[in-house]
Amino acid sequence: MILDCHVHVSAFAAGHGTMSPRLLSSIPFTYMRWQFGLEGNDQATERQVENLLVRTVDQAVELDGVVVLALDAVHDRDGRPDWANTHLYVTNDYVIELAARHPRLWFAASIHPYRKDAVAELQRCAAAGAVMVKWLPITQNFNPADSRCVPFYEALAHLGIPLLSHTGSEHALPNLDRSAADPMLLLEALRRGVKVIAAHCGSRLFPWEIDYLPNWARLAREFEHFYGDTAALNVPGRWYALEKVVAQPELTAKLVHGSDWPIPPLPPPHRIGWEASWNLVSDDNWLRRDVLIKRKLGLDEAYWRRGAELLKISERRQA
Repeated sequence: MILDCHVHVSAFAAGHGTMSPRLLSSIPFTYMRWQFGLEGNDQATERQVENLLVRTVDQAVELDGVVVLALDAVHDRDGRPDWANTHLYVTNDYVIELAARHPRLWFAASIHPYRKDAVAELQRCAAAGAVMVKWLPITQNFNPADSRCVPFYEALAHLGIPLLSHTGSEHALPNLDRSAADPMLLLEALRRGVKVIAAHCGSRLFPWEIDYLPNWARLAREFEHFYGDTAALNVPGRWYALEKVVAQPELTAKLVHGSDWPIPPLPPPHRIGWEASWNLVSDDNWLRRDVLIKRKLGLDEAYWRRGAELLKISERRQA
């Protein structure tokens, strides 16, 4: 099984999710909406996004499927939803529905750890088939090292569900706590036995930002059950991270495949040549393009199968 373990979706219908006007008008989202021909922010737009995702996955024959990420709302320190600071919200129920409708989609839950019902929601999502939990602390406004996360870590470890937590800089969504980008904040999860995948390997996008890649590498060497995904590492500002990691076999062995779709991947011409890069850019299926770029970069067969092994997915579901 070859999975893309880091794929996003948006939602607009009641009970499915929301997207703020600020996000809809931002440069990254304006570009993506223009590329995909999306204009509204209603239930019809939601169906367009679903159809686009399913069509993209079906055409990416190099993949057996993708893991679609829910995204919980921001919550305050008392565990109450903070809707004023929530710009992208995709409910667990909606992604459960998507995975039920489409056999090449798998469900990743998102649960803010400060929620009073966090463990109960994790148990509910596990029963509904969640293969992973997704966190974005820098945007969801919490500290993974906070003691309030410990019961959630213990539940994750007990259920054997991996945690995919964003590390490094973030530019598609508003930042509420940039200090939460450090992979070292995930130490308590690792000590509790949780399998942790650090999204983006702690990399930064711009040279003036803090680079947490060295911290990711330290943890990857120290903990057998600590990994990093390659989501958005085919973006020019993050090319350096993939180059550094693949040059060290002990770190390459900790990589999990992810694209960060619908972020568009771009090939590094200094690594694979201008002609090959041009040919890849002409592929408008961004899931497939991301795979082909990484194959050009020489990632080994174990890399492609590691995600399914970690998530304990051994075969496609039947339609």
